[in-house]
Amino acid sequence: MTNQVAKAQTLAQLHAAPEILRVVNVWDVVSATTVAALPETRAIATAGHSIAATFGYADGEKIPRDLMLDMVGRIVEAVGDLPVTADLDAGFGDAGDTVRRAIAKGAIGGNIEDRLRPLDEAVAVVEAVVAAGEAEGVPFVLNARTDAFLRAGDRPVEASVADAIERGRAYLDAGADLVFVPGILDADTTRRLVEGIGERRISVIGLPGALTASEYESLGVARISYGPATQRVALTALQDVAAELYRDGAIPGSTRNLN
Repeated sequence: MTNQVAKAQTLAQLHAAPEILRVVNVWDVVSATTVAALPETRAIATAGHSIAATFGYADGEKIPRDLMLDMVGRIVEAVGDLPVTADLDAGFGDAGDTVRRAIAKGAIGGNIEDRLRPLDEAVAVVEAVVAAGEAEGVPFVLNARTDAFLRAGDRPVEASVADAIERGRAYLDAGADLVFVPGILDADTTRRLVEGIGERRISVIGLPGALTASEYESLGVARISYGPATQRVALTALQDVAAELYRDGAIPGSTRNLN
């Protein structure tokens, strides 16, 4: 448990550092060890969508919780001393118990999404997660996700910004480490979110059409992750090489033995 505490402290320090923390999401052991082998890797983040897809499940807590957590544990074991933060969806109906189980698998942080549930309910989930970490003796690093943009529908951007700020402040007050605001955020929107929630307290997702990591860093963002996009890149490469092989192609000579 002492090692887990140290890992949690390391992740929290990486969030607070001036340099944005870039986490490349993984979904199984070989993707995790491939990313972990890079000297730039400071922490490992799982992608819930990608783990679910690996086992043939749709996103959104369709995968059995124990199956998802088993993969988290395998990833933790495979990457050694690197902190592992897990995508825990919306908590699988009991966020506190899910976090306790994730800690038992070696995770020291995680994402929990609010799905725009009423604010008092969402805050109670954050409090349950923090309490679970305290009960297990691990300062669980919660990246509390708000879907203020992903589930915004046709409401004005200003309304989503205000909602994200209100929710973000409440989650931080309840003990979250960061506020994860996924969506394609331009510079002005990001600046307003940072001003409203706090510098180095925002986490974003890197998507096609979004800002670069360095641009987000200059605006005071703490962390950037990539969700299921990394698995999509890998699957695109697989499908492309398969199509080439069907055309009497050959495996590229630049292919590295990473498995």
